[in-house]
Amino acid sequence: KVLAGVLHPTAGTVSVNGSIASLIELGAGFDPELNAIENIYLHGSLHRKTRAQLKSRIDAILDFAELTEFAYTPVKYYSSGMFARLGFSAAVDIDPDILLVDEILSVGDERFKKKSNAVMKKFLDSGKTILMVSHSADVIEEICDSAILLSRGRIVVAGSPAEAISAYREQSYETALR
Repeated sequence: KVLAGVLHPTAGTVSVNGSIASLIELGAGFDPELNAIENIYLHGSLHRKTRAQLKSRIDAILDFAELTEFAYTPVKYYSSGMFARLGFSAAVDIDPDILLVDEILSVGDERFKKKSNAVMKKFLDSGKTILMVSHSADVIEEICDSAILLSRGRIVVAGSPAEAISAYREQSYETALR
């Protein structure tokens, strides 16, 4: 939330080089009373996209999110998975330099997760950055090339995904024994 500009750091400074799109909370940046199309326009305007730029992308965003038939339904009636698909689709369509992703994608179905992972791999292959928060070792191993394990706001391990996952599992095991 600090990198997304939602919270201010309690100490130090944060500098970001590039544009950011974030998926850190389900529903952040969407108005539940608006439908998918209206929310795409709202989300895009927050990222300085013009109505004309967004209009040409609406169908592609809805298609990727698999929500075309629900385009005119207020999002307050969406399931958490539908909401996550719309949020992810709108965020990656903005084409940011940095994508912040929290556990939000854990609510999607397996097929959409695979589709999202493929998009994130293309995103990384194009030289962009993804900062992902997850407790899923599989996702970390599949997507990440480096990882940080945090505990109570402190870095425990900073290194390869394998190192961080091993330390996480060890820490979880020790906690379970207590």
